[in-house]
Order: sequence, then C-alpha cells, then structure tokens
Amino acid sequence: MKKDFTPEKELLFLALGGSAEIGMNVNLYGCNGKWLMVDLGMTFGANEYPGTELVFADLAFIEDRRKDLLGIVLTHAHEDHIGAVPYFAEELGVPLYATPFTADLVKRKLAEAGLAGRVKLHVIEDDHGTIRLGDFTVRYIPLAHSIAEGNALVIDTPYGRVFHTGDWKLDEDPIVGVPATEEELVAIGDEGVLALVCDSTNVFNPEASGSEGAVYQALMDEVRLHTGRRVLVTTFASNVARLQTLGEVARETGRQLCVAGRSLDRIIEVAQDNGYLADFPETVDFDTAMGLPRGEVLILATGGQGEPRAALARIADSSHQIDLVAGDVVLFSSRQIPGNELAIGRIQNQLAERGIVMVTDRQSAIHVSGHPGRPELEALYGWLRPEILVPVHGEMRHMQEQARVGRAHGIPHNVVQKNGDIVRLAPGKPERIARVESGRLVLDGDMIVPANGEAIVMRRRLAHNGVVMVSLDGGGQAQVSGLGLPLVEDYGDFVTEAEADVATAVRKLKGKAAADPAEVTEAARLAARRAAQRWSGKKPQVMVMLARD
Repeated sequence: MKKDFTPEKELLFLALGGSAEIGMNVNLYGCNGKWLMVDLGMTFGANEYPGTELVFADLAFIEDRRKDLLGIVLTHAHEDHIGAVPYFAEELGVPLYATPFTADLVKRKLAEAGLAGRVKLHVIEDDHGTIRLGDFTVRYIPLAHSIAEGNALVIDTPYGRVFHTGDWKLDEDPIVGVPATEEELVAIGDEGVLALVCDSTNVFNPEASGSEGAVYQALMDEVRLHTGRRVLVTTFASNVARLQTLGEVARETGRQLCVAGRSLDRIIEVAQDNGYLADFPETVDFDTAMGLPRGEVLILATGGQGEPRAALARIADSSHQIDLVAGDVVLFSSRQIPGNELAIGRIQNQLAERGIVMVTDRQSAIHVSGHPGRPELEALYGWLRPEILVPVHGEMRHMQEQARVGRAHGIPHNVVQKNGDIVRLAPGKPERIARVESGRLVLDGDMIVPANGEAIVMRRRLAHNGVVMVSLDGGGQAQVSGLGLPLVEDYGDFVTEAEADVATAVRKLKGKAAADPAEVTEAARLAARRAAQRWSGKKPQVMVMLARD
C-alpha cells in the first residue's frame, strides 16, 4: 500500500467529499507531484449534528499538502459544489477557476465573507475554455443541468484523459444554455478517454430525466387551469431555466410576477448580469401583488424543501405579506430532497388545512431532474467509451449500481471508491492503493469543528437524555435541578430524593476521598444520575459544581 501520498509518475483520484454520499463534493486529481481540486462544496446540517447548519468535507489531507495544490476548478454554482469556498479557499491559497455565472456567485460569497480581493478568481469566459495547471490541461464542456453553466471537465494528463461529468443530464431543449452535442461528445471519445468520473444520483431511474422544454408546457397548462385563483410556484432558486419558463408563463397567462425570497432575488440579479433572463418580466412588490385580482398574479417563492425561514413556510403559517386562501394553488416545481420529507410535509399539511390546492411532480410533469437517468448514462458510455468508470456523487448504493450498469455496457474497469480512497487510474490496472484521512466538519456558531467532536457528541446526549445539575456547598448539602427530563407532577419529589441521595453519597466518603474534589464530584454525579434513572428511565448528563472555600 502506498505510504507516501505525493503523486509520482501516475494519475491518482481522491474524493474527500461526495462519494458514498450526495453533496459536499470535493475531488482531487494527482499527477507528477501535484494535486488539482475539482469543486469545493458543502451540504446542509441534519439532526445528527444538532445546532449546526453547514457541513463540510475535512480537508486536512490537502491542507497539509497545500504547497502541491495547483488550483481549484469549479464545475457549476450549486452549493454542494461551491458552498465551502468562502470557508476554505483563502487558507488553501490557490486560484479558483469558474465560468462567468458561477464566478459571479462565488465573487459575491467571497465579498460577504470579507474576502473580496483576497482569493484569486479567474473567469473562463469562453465555452470549452481551457486551463493549464502544471501537467493538467482542463477544458470546460458545457452540459445541461438544473442551473446555468453546468459543465463537465476534460482533464488531460501525461497518463491519460479523464472526463469528469460534474452534475449533468441530456436535454435537447434546455431553455438556457447550449450543451455539448452528441457529435462533440463522440469526438472526445474518439480521441480516447481513460476514465469517466460520473454522477450517480439518478442511476435507479429507468427513464431519462426529461426536458426543461416539457416542463415549460406543463407549467403553462397547469397555471391556465386555475383561472381566478392566486397561483404560487416554488422551485429551486438556482434553476435559471425554470425561472425563464415561469417568467414566460406569467406573461402568456396575463399574470403579474411577484418574487418572494432573497435567494431568488440574488439568482435573478446574477443571471441578468451574465446575459440570462434578458426578457424576464418586471416584478411587482408584495403590496401590489395582493391588490391585484386573484387570477392576475403569479407568485414565485422559495421554500419548497420545507426551510422554516423561507417564504413558503411563512406564507403557510400566515406570517408573510403574501396571503393565500382556500382555492388558491401552490405548485411544487421541484423534487423532495431526501431528508426533507418531514419538513415539506409539515408545510403541505398547513396549506391543506387552509384549503389550498397543491400540485406536485407526482400529479403533473411540472419538474424534471437535473441528473441523468439510466438511459442517459448508457448513452454517455457509448459516446465516450471510457476504459475506466469511477462512480461519484451518490450514496454507496447508487455508485455500486452505476458500476453494474457500466460493466453491463462493456466498460472494462469499474472502481467503486469512497471518500478517503486513493485510486491509481494509470499506469497499470486501476485500483485503490491507500486510504487517507477524511471526514466531516460542521459550522457551529462561528467555529468550524469536527462533526463528531466533543461539543456535538455532548449536544446529542443532552438532546436524548437531558441534563441534571448538582450544586454542593461546603457543608455537604446539595441542590439539584434537571432539564429535559420527562417529569412534571413528580419533578419536586425527584429533586427532594436526588438531593438526599447526593448528600448521603458525599457523606459516605472517608479519609482522603472526602477531601478530594474529583472523588466528591464523581460520587455526587453517580447518585444524581441513578436517582434520575429511577424516576424517569433516562440516563442524563450530570454537571456537578462544588462551592469554593
């Protein structure tokens, strides 16, 4: 097994995030002593990390080797590909490369973080733009995705060519952008592709992902069904093609467009600054929208994933300036991201209780995915004809399934890896040759800390079992209080008994133990915890405070 992790005369691949999970994409390619990073993303916190919102890949491996890192190439502007840039780019100390739309969003993120001018950001203006970094030559290949300027990367090295898909799909009518054609992709394959590093998200979908053009017609038909009613559409803010569609739907159906949500405002501004949404209709403010006849307004709102502070959640609980009543309509032009089902269901139940009609992609074709279904994967395999398939951007079940699909379609080698696996792609047979440190970090308040560090672990325990606090005075008398215990009517009796138990336990200490603060603390802790367990069945954390002399 390889012990020196400096790339030699070889081509290596190492995922620090985004493999055996969806989100938080960070990929490294190693060649002739140097590393190239592709994407620097994040994901959003879950219940397993209480009190946190953002989760990052642990970059310790490349931070220790930053002198060998040449640059960071960004495929597109989704948060799971650029979201960690403001938190780590300055420390890594290398240039960023991105196409104009992505670069504009990154630039704004850096400015918001107080890093304007402190991180080099190179804008690749041309389609198929090329970057040369050491022995890596990187070329952008535009592909369709659910955001403007989604790109694959062709990475040429002395040891072979990698086609790194990023997030992608096939779409003959993408509404926004001009993706590479079949002929262009076949030509890349004709030149020879060593490895295809490929998005696995929708490998279990037996159908193609569908076209944004079809969504245009479905949304048009759906809005026309609801004459005389306010219609609200929620979708992913970053989907510029969907925003273009909704602007045209508003115009064609004779409705004024109202936008609710700061992320939508930001994306519309960035898109227009970069040549998109040129004919997007003028929007009206909330007061104007509420003053229009109900059938003459189309509302575009954030919050389709159940975010509690987003516009839709506030509209659902009647705490927003936008008001919906029974018979009005909410169109969910998005899919449920795994993990968000309960939050989305909560909002939908609030809307249903008020008699508001809801339409999702299960009832009408008002959404398509930005990731390839199995037919699209199979088509790309045939066009590129890679020697090696490396599935990424998926949980282990997705990546294993894509490997099976690749084998069935004649790809000679498949390497199923996960974060921390170093894979040698060339020379020789592709294989995993080592494991390195990988893991997760979280943004906890203003601090970036290990996801399974002491603070987060203790917070989980407190959430699960509650806490008991014991205060001991110099005379051995105890005061006990508890938080988070399932005791209401019995709480007073529990406190009385726990205080007596603690005092008894402390009095039983003899000799040196009675004078040792550590011994006193432990005796009090165990007594209080046993009392709590007797009364509640819980094993709370116990904090003991000793009076100072």
